[in-house]
This record gives sequence, C-alpha cells and structure tokens, in this order.
Amino acid sequence: MPSTIARFLTALLLAACLPALANEAVIRKAIAERMPNAPKIDEVKPAAMPGLWEIRIGNEVRYTDATGTYLIEGELIDLKAKKNLTAERVAQINRVDFAALPFKDALVWKNGSGKRRIAVFADPNCGYCKRFEASLQELKDVTVYTFLIPILGGDSPEKTRAIWCAKDRTGAWLGWMLKSEQPPKAPAACDDAAIERNLALSRRIHVNGTPAILLEDGNRIPGAVGPAELEKRLQALAAPAGKS
Repeated sequence: MPSTIARFLTALLLAACLPALANEAVIRKAIAERMPNAPKIDEVKPAAMPGLWEIRIGNEVRYTDATGTYLIEGELIDLKAKKNLTAERVAQINRVDFAALPFKDALVWKNGSGKRRIAVFADPNCGYCKRFEASLQELKDVTVYTFLIPILGGDSPEKTRAIWCAKDRTGAWLGWMLKSEQPPKAPAACDDAAIERNLALSRRIHVNGTPAILLEDGNRIPGAVGPAELEKRLQALAAPAGKS
C-alpha cells in the first residue's frame, strides 16, 4: 500500500539522519564545554573530506572531528579536482539575493545603458573606495548602487550624512570621492534613517570592510579591484552557461 511504502521510506530517511544529528549534538556540546567563550555556532555539517565536520560561525568556516576534540583553522583543498572547497563554501555562504537589496537606500549612477548592475558598500573616508570609484568610471553600460556605511570612525558619520542629505546625493558623493569636494552641511531636519538601515544590512550580510562589491549573481568581491578585473567578472556573468 502507498501509505506503508511512505512510512517505510520515512523510517529509512530518519535512520540515515540520526547519526548526523547525533554527531552534531556531540560536536556542539564538546566545543561549548571546551571553548565557553567561543562565538555561537550557526551550523554543523559533514565536510567533503570523510571524518571531517564543518563548523560555520557567521560567514566563517572551521573544521573538527566527529567528537569535537580537535579544531582546524585553514582551507580544505581537493587536490584531484584542484578546488579550494573552503573558498567555495564561504562564497556560497556570502551569496546574497541581489534583487532583494533595498535600492531605495542607495546612491545610484549609471554609464551608458546601465544594463549591468553592481552594488557597493562604501565609507566616504575609505581610500580604497576612492580608488575603486575612479575605476568604476571606466566601465561602460553599468549601473552602480552605493550603500553608504560609516564604519571607519573619525568624521565618517558626519560626512556620510552630509552626502546622503545633499540635494544631489550622487553629485555630492562623486564630487567627494573623485575630486575631494566637501559636501554641503546636512540640514538638521534631514531624514537619514537609510544610513542606519544600511549599517544593519551590512551586518546582516557580513560586510566587514569597504569597499564590498556585490554582483548580480549574488557573489561578492571582497575589496577593491581594477577596472580590467571587474570587467572580466561582469563579462563572465553575461556569458552563456558553460562558456567564459
């Protein structure tokens, strides 16, 4: 009978899952006891290497044995396939839903058709961000969404607010980043709630430095890259599946 078969399959599935659940509980308990001040573990799962378990803390990956006795900090490399499995896993963890980003909270400018889109998290006092902004000007047919996050201290919060509150936000941003033109002082009544929303968003998706570049496929580039490398990444996104 179908119901009997369904129950049998469910029982098999549960039986297969029980060892993994048991190991996860053992690992969580062991690490909590041996490292009481360690950050909260978000996920425990079998790693690609037999006998090894992956521990995920936020967007960071560590490895342990099935008893939680040993902790490994490093990269897991598949020598046969020539793949950095740790880097691939971290990229997967860091992937975001580009279409779901709150673009209303971003500065926007475009060159040409603007058909290629990227999002950038940036601080106005970030020197690498300034160099990256200059590189962006060399790209064609691109729309750039910049989420301002004052994380570098100093007058970053005041400068961020001044840029966001300017009558021409994008002009104020580009003027400062490309020409070092001071933005006009922000009016007291300016609605700057978007800045706090951007900071909350950056924490939620684990943006830990600037510039952080998000591509339309959800992958990110951690740090400034030159126009040639960025163009290469954008072209790869537009290429048909299986081609580069």
